[in-house]
Amino acid sequence: MPNNASAHAALVLRLSLGAVLLAHGLWLKVFVFGLGGTMGYFGSIGYPPILGAVVAIIETLAGIALVLGVLVRPAALAVLPVMLGASLQHAGNGWLFTASGGGWEFPVFLTATLVVQALLGAGSFAWRPAALSRLEPAWA
Repeated sequence: MPNNASAHAALVLRLSLGAVLLAHGLWLKVFVFGLGGTMGYFGSIGYPPILGAVVAIIETLAGIALVLGVLVRPAALAVLPVMLGASLQHAGNGWLFTASGGGWEFPVFLTATLVVQALLGAGSFAWRPAALSRLEPAWA
């Protein structure tokens, strides 16, 4: 990070993304719809039902990693396929997320911010355990 402002900006992005991923993965898919409901929905739109549970787990674990600031780049990159899939699923619904079936702008925005987070890294106030530091990409 070149300066404190950049490091703090990465922190704000990281916490925001982490909160959104936890809201979607843990709260919505596990506590509101339940894993069974989430899996049923994925099956109803033509995906293997187990993919609903996989997505919930990926979003939850990545959200926790982002909030803690541990393995931030791998966590952000791990969610990219999920967000690309969500973007494709919503692509035909129009621009606004309030459109029937939800629009594509929100998952596309999350995709872009995940790429930015992966490029920036954890920023300030991240938990960087030595045992996990070797798992960060070499370009970090």
